[in-house]
Amino acid sequence: MPEGTPQGTDIFEIIHTMRAMRRLKPDPVPDELIRNILLAGQAAASGGNTQRWRFLVLKDPKIKKEVQVYYKKAFDEVVGPRYASSPPPPGSDAARYKRQHAAVEYLTDHYHEAPVWIVACLEDGSVSGPGRSAGASIYPAVQNMLLAARALGLGSTLTTRHIAYEKEVDAAMGIPPGFHSYAILPIGYPMGRFGPVGRGPLADVVYLDGWDKPYPGI
Repeated sequence: MPEGTPQGTDIFEIIHTMRAMRRLKPDPVPDELIRNILLAGQAAASGGNTQRWRFLVLKDPKIKKEVQVYYKKAFDEVVGPRYASSPPPPGSDAARYKRQHAAVEYLTDHYHEAPVWIVACLEDGSVSGPGRSAGASIYPAVQNMLLAARALGLGSTLTTRHIAYEKEVDAAMGIPPGFHSYAILPIGYPMGRFGPVGRGPLADVVYLDGWDKPYPGI
């Protein structure tokens, strides 16, 4: 285990209380905490263990603001209207969904103010190949970093909306040809508190030995 890796935090508590934190304080985050988050990402699996990922840490307000313009553009064009016309997700209700929507709008407007971004990138031509399987070589690292941030008391959320303007955003972030950004994790101290995540009944989404066949054991 790398020196300085956090220890002794219950993984199940972390998983079940890792709410998406979209309201973040602008307070600086120590580099040592970011290092621990990055180590957690690097410890993840990748296709063929090729490790063709790259993690771009962004603190520059100018770069983040340039990206935020496209992030908000995608919200105005697609995400906002979709939220407005969608029913509450499983485990939620109208009031909670309205609060979620407000938090999404807040993050949209203040995206660039998160003190640190970790941009998860992947090299073209990974053994996972193009299409649906490519994310298998980067998203495990993203989830590890989200869990590590939660363990350290830091808030974040997985964002991919910028991909709607991938060419412009990757250029703004200085990502070279041959690599693509797969996620941006805005990281900071949360304004809210961690707590139980809202989900529907497990039996509604789990089947045994055939689609739509119930799994009595759960």
